[in-house]
Amino acid sequence: MKILVDTSIWSLALRRKPEKVNPEAVALKMIIERGEDIYLIGIILQEVLQGIKNPKDFRILKDYFEVFPLIELIREDYIKASELKNHLMKKGKQISTIDALIASVSISNDCYLFTTDRDFEYIAQYSNLRLYKYQ
Repeated sequence: MKILVDTSIWSLALRRKPEKVNPEAVALKMIIERGEDIYLIGIILQEVLQGIKNPKDFRILKDYFEVFPLIELIREDYIKASELKNHLMKKGKQISTIDALIASVSISNDCYLFTTDRDFEYIAQYSNLRLYKYQ
């Protein structure tokens, strides 16, 4: 199974205090240990890394993310994201440009999206976006 892991999940897993356990972080750990195909896109990588102030921690995290393939975006990805955003606006739902891009890339690359962002639930209702459900 191919899974694109959103910033919200990485933040829960990496930036919370060790004594605070959350189900999303546990699920992420399990899918990593199972050897699922986990992917990133540049904006997610940037969002996770840009909050790391300590240079040593930044290097460690940057190196950690090297094992996860980065989906390289092409012109068509941006066009598809625009079409998705326009489609949702017609349905009366505003979504961010970044969310449209993440959803579109997930769809185009046949990935499930693992996220806690509820906007993606709405996107999934009106598109081919598949959300990763953990239980």
